[in-house]
Parts: sequence; structure tokens; C-alpha cells
Amino acid sequence: MSDTRGTPRTHGTHGHGRPWLSWLYVPGDRPERFDKAVASGASVVILDLEDAVSPAHKDAARTHVVTYLNERSQGSTPVHVRINGLGTAWVDDDLAALAADDRGGDRGGDRGGDRGGDSGGAAARPDGIRVPKVESVADLDRVARAVGPSMPLFAILESARGLRSVDEVVAHPAVAGVALGEQDLLAELGVTDPAAVNAMRLQVVLAAAAAGKGPVPMSVFPRLRDDAGFLETCREGRALGMVGRSVIHPTQVALTRQAFRPEQREIGWAAEVVAAAGDDDTPGATTTTDGQFVDAPVLARARALLALADATREPDGT
Repeated sequence: MSDTRGTPRTHGTHGHGRPWLSWLYVPGDRPERFDKAVASGASVVILDLEDAVSPAHKDAARTHVVTYLNERSQGSTPVHVRINGLGTAWVDDDLAALAADDRGGDRGGDRGGDRGGDSGGAAARPDGIRVPKVESVADLDRVARAVGPSMPLFAILESARGLRSVDEVVAHPAVAGVALGEQDLLAELGVTDPAAVNAMRLQVVLAAAAAGKGPVPMSVFPRLRDDAGFLETCREGRALGMVGRSVIHPTQVALTRQAFRPEQREIGWAAEVVAAAGDDDTPGATTTTDGQFVDAPVLARARALLALADATREPDGT
């Protein structure tokens, strides 16, 4: 086991247990969109150096992303970076640009900007790094060594080998979350059966839950003009225990809130359960007004539903 491994951590939620719902990708070579994405209401903004950027624009995209990270003010919306794949010609430069220095602080401390108290001064340090096409723990060790053990990594599983390694990947202490890259995975496997796709999704949900690294967001829905398909597949994912989705357009941010919003009957049930339990985390034989037995798992489910309901409120609070 390498020395990049330390205390496990998990991300994927706002404060007070509110889950992150929308993970908005922005091409790294479109800097005019960065602030707009942050203002879109997305839970997380992902500045993309990988699939959204053509080979001819890779270096320019990296420069734009680093400049933005150096100059941004620390806000409430996390900003992540998706690096290029570990087998590409660009990834070493990506990692060097985002790396921590040997003192455990951030590189480039004399470059200005406000990172809200990071050690070593302001630098090109995102709030997380998305690692595409992860296939092994060794892949994660390589990234963690380069960027420092304090940087949360979000592993994307896009191949059969990656999916077979899901238990080891989610157990890596640098990993804060995991997701499927379904387009690449399904292309490799030739799978078209929805039941088979859901079986793979559930495998990742189970592994993440066992490692305390959930919830798992859904993969990108590529058909921008198919709102009905977007909503339907989100609801299928929610039935499997998935929460939220990676999105590629700001209009899908509101759709994600809509798709994952619990029904009023669910919210009413959850509120009654929490009220019956009061402040007791182990309510034992407590019952609701209609006589439902409330124990710790039921209470945890109710609190998770209320947190999801809170996260799916519209920006105006409705």
C-alpha cells in the first residue's frame, strides 16, 4: 500500500447531509462559460480537460482552467476538474498544473487570487479532481501522489476492467466518490438491455454504499432535446438508489432537481417519522400516529428523504 493513502473521506453532499444533485460539465477551452456555470445553480461545476476538448485545444484549455482557478473567489459552488486519461499524452501536464508542492501547500502561491485560506497561498487547486477511465488502485495512487493526498478524487469507471475493480476503487482513501461512464462502458460491452445497464449501476451503488462513498450520481444523458427521456432515466436511477446526475447543459440542472424531487406523500411520511423520533437517533419502539414502527434504519431513510427534498428546492425556495 502506497504512502498516498491516509484517512478515508467522502464528499457528494452539501452541509447538513444535502446531496449534490447536478454535476455540470463545462469545456475547458470555453472560459467565457465558467462563471455562468457557477451561477447556474448546479451543485458542482466540472471544468473538463478531457472529452469536451479537442486534441488541438488541450494546452489552451489547461491554461484557461488554471487561470480561472488562480483568480476565482472561493464560493459555495464546488469547482472540480476532469483531467485527461492516464494513458494520454496530456495527463502529466494536467497533474503538474494541479499538483501540491513538497511542503503540502499549493503550487504557485505568488500568483494572486483568493482561495479562502489554503496553505501555501493561492494556486490552481480545484475542490476535487475527476479521474476518467480508472481501472485500478494503481491509477488512483498515481494521481494522489501527483496532486497530494488531501485532494478529493472522483473516480469514473468506463470499462469492464474498471467495473470489475469497483470495490477496490471505492475503498481507496483518496476517493471521495465514484460514477459510471456509461457511454464508453456500453460501447465496449455492446450492452443494450436496460436491465443489464441497471445491474451495472446497482453494482456501483452497492460498492459505494459499502465503502461509505455514496451517493452515486447518474452518468450523462446525451440527448439534449429529449427532456422526457432525461426525466424517465433519472427516475429509474433514483429507484436504484442513485442520487443526482452529471449534466452537459445548464437546462439540465433544473430538470435534475425535478426528476429527483420526492413526492409530497414521501415528504409527509418522512416528516412524520422524524417528528415521532424527536432527537433520538435510536428510537427503538417509537411509532408514528398511524402506528408505523420507527427504528434507526427507518429514521435514517426519512432523514435522507428530507435532505433530498431540501436539495431539490428551486432557487427561490419553492
